[in-house]
Amino acid sequence: MKQVQLIKLACQTCKRVNYWSRKNKKKVERKIELKKYCKWCKKQTVHKEVKK
Repeated sequence: MKQVQLIKLACQTCKRVNYWSRKNKKKVERKIELKKYCKWCKKQTVHKEVKK
């Protein structure tokens, strides 16, 4: 079984999926939260991991 898994990152302001990333499920249990640029909000916002 592969430990690294693809995840979606969605903007917390507009709820749109803007980024895809990889995460090692064995090492990181919590949901990933990153500050990224959202092209719809036109600013840097918090992007959280969402279900597929």
